[in-house]
Amino acid sequence: MNQQHIVVQQPAKAEQLILLFHGVGDSAAGMAPVGSHFAQAFPQALVVSIDGPFASSMGNGRQWFSVQGITEEGRQGRIDEVIPQWVATIHQWQQQSGLGAQQTTLVGFSQGAIMSLEGMKAQPQLAGRIIAFSGRFATLPQQPIADVVYHLIHGEQDGVIQVEHAKKAARSLTALGHKVTLDLVPNMGHGINQLMLEQAISHLRQDLAAR
Repeated sequence: MNQQHIVVQQPAKAEQLILLFHGVGDSAAGMAPVGSHFAQAFPQALVVSIDGPFASSMGNGRQWFSVQGITEEGRQGRIDEVIPQWVATIHQWQQQSGLGAQQTTLVGFSQGAIMSLEGMKAQPQLAGRIIAFSGRFATLPQQPIADVVYHLIHGEQDGVIQVEHAKKAARSLTALGHKVTLDLVPNMGHGINQLMLEQAISHLRQDLAAR
């Protein structure tokens, strides 16, 4: 296992829980700077960057599931195998902080976004909000998923996870009655830039103000 979760910010009494999930081949340390932006914007939030449970099969870093030889048909099965462990990690931080699903925001990039989106399908009422940077569903949801707000943010020039996946996810979630935002960033590939961070923080501010 050898996971190295990083607590980016720990207020004396946390009012929100923001958990960050990195992409394949990255680590909690690599995603922590993104967490710092959320920590600065939300000083009353416990912000934690979560380390993937497995060493990356592609070289350095960590991963949630292997992408070696992955196919469209096989992706869901690989995710399903690790979802229980992923859900348990979120529950652990919720119990530790004394905060529930409606105080929890999941922020994922790439594979971390995939896990966040798929995790909500498997375990409804896990979190109140998801910010998915450059992510996708393995298979689109067929039924509403509890009371969750989705913020999908994607580079239009993403060559790793095509922007069409974000568009399909937004259409599917909207049709199921979810509150969804979709921000497509021109001239942006597979990554997170300053504009995307600002969009995410703005959405989260509005969510929390509306509660």
